[in-house]
Amino acid sequence: MRCTETRGQRAGITTMDSPSVFLTLLALMLFNASMAFSREQGKFKGLDPGPGIAAKYIGDVGIEGDASVIFAENFETGSLAQIAKRWGHASNKNGKVQAFSDTVPPGSAGQRSLQMTGTLGENSGGDLYTMFKPGFDKVYLRFYTKFAADHGYEHHFVALGGYNPPTPWPDPRAGTRPRGDDRIAVFIDPIGHYGRYPPPGIWGLYTYWKDMKVSADGRYWGNVLHPAQAVPVTQGRWTCVELMIKLNSSPEIRDGELALWIDGNPVMRFAKGMRRGPWSGMGFQLVESGGVPLEGLQLRTSMDLKINHLWLEHFVDEGAQQMNKVRSPNRVNRVWFDDIVAATEYVGPLASGRAQGTTAQTRSTAASGSNAITFFQNEVADEPTTPVTLFSESFDDPNVVKRGWYDSVKIR
Repeated sequence: MRCTETRGQRAGITTMDSPSVFLTLLALMLFNASMAFSREQGKFKGLDPGPGIAAKYIGDVGIEGDASVIFAENFETGSLAQIAKRWGHASNKNGKVQAFSDTVPPGSAGQRSLQMTGTLGENSGGDLYTMFKPGFDKVYLRFYTKFAADHGYEHHFVALGGYNPPTPWPDPRAGTRPRGDDRIAVFIDPIGHYGRYPPPGIWGLYTYWKDMKVSADGRYWGNVLHPAQAVPVTQGRWTCVELMIKLNSSPEIRDGELALWIDGNPVMRFAKGMRRGPWSGMGFQLVESGGVPLEGLQLRTSMDLKINHLWLEHFVDEGAQQMNKVRSPNRVNRVWFDDIVAATEYVGPLASGRAQGTTAQTRSTAASGSNAITFFQNEVADEPTTPVTLFSESFDDPNVVKRGWYDSVKIR
């Protein structure tokens, strides 16, 4: 269950002085919140990965040892050259693109992240690329990223995919359609849609696979898959991004799936039967009503094609600014990356060891052995702050029922 409160609603303290009034109000609040949550989650039916493996590792400490983890990188050890070596490929033109930074996501146990700077007229950003061996049929990729507050439009961002045979460097083959047995690529891209959305844009899945549609120029550029409701890319704060690719279970079956979570919330899912609008070489958007059923995703025609690479890319250039009708773009565009995990199970956001997000949770108090229920307000700042208590009951007083629970519980 998720409860929310805006800062403007925290105007004062109200004490309940009738048990029936309080319990009725509490029941209505819980019911309305759960119903709203259920309506929103209906489109993600069947996509319930649970809390994620990160919940077992506070600050991600030790997560690399989990049996489901394929690859993990937190940039805490090694020089830039050593990091490039362990990834296998890096682009850092003149040593001016990549650098370490002391800004890290809230809840991270680390002390540094990787900063990439794209400077128009000097470079187009940079990248890191690594291979997964032996390759997998289903992969979750979770990473944290932060765009500078003045960041412009992006050309391409982070990609997860597969090559058959595997290659130790990126080989996107832009403008051509995969055969079905050779490659699959899903870019988690900020999309500006010709300046319709403010920079960096909205999240979309820029995808290359065998069934993609041809573009107006006769070439096959990535088809962008969008959810029914646009999901803006935020600037100036850390965002937890997680992509799931599930390849079809056999060459002839259209049961492949793609899904994306932002800050632990599912925001898009593409699977057979979901309703979509018109599909062109630009891609398609899901619709909440009308449309036609998605035919399903046949992401491969050979079981030899596996998910076997991660491309951490920050590709920013003049072309992206021109396409989005920006006359005087910012020359310097910075983005940060941290706490990257690829796994065969859902990863989920960092576990900080205390409540993050507006949640109702039951906790055990070690000292007294008692239980408590507490509602916390969502934490969104870059730096950890003290959660705002919306509702609390410790049950430490043995006379809690006798005295009337409603006498001492306060909502603020």
